[in-house]
Amino acid sequence: MPEAHEMVSVRYMVDDVEAALDFYTSFLGFEVLTSFPPAFADVARGHLRLLLSGPASSAGRPMPDGAKPGPGGWNRIHLIVDDIEAEVARLKAAGAGFRNEILSGPGGKQVLLQDPSGNVVELFQPAR
Repeated sequence: MPEAHEMVSVRYMVDDVEAALDFYTSFLGFEVLTSFPPAFADVARGHLRLLLSGPASSAGRPMPDGAKPGPGGWNRIHLIVDDIEAEVARLKAAGAGFRNEILSGPGGKQVLLQDPSGNVVELFQPAR
């Protein structure tokens, strides 16, 4: 595990911290760093630390204008895979949901996986 100062941290708002923990550890090989459901947990994969903040977390509190932080959107973490077709087949068989089918471009292939709260994880296979 990299040292804390070597990690890149990303926060995702989630509806259910335990469901998010199960998704990221079971489907994508993250390991649990801390777990305080229903408010918060964080997981790591390589140099990525993903903070999973539920509605009861401090990050879930309304802003001064009343706006409430929530999951979803199009910003995403980007995970490189060796065989995107095999990963998609494995994840679909395990019950994971996707926003699209595999797309090909000049840099490689990508697909958008959704976590249980609708946050996006891009799986990307670089062009060879």
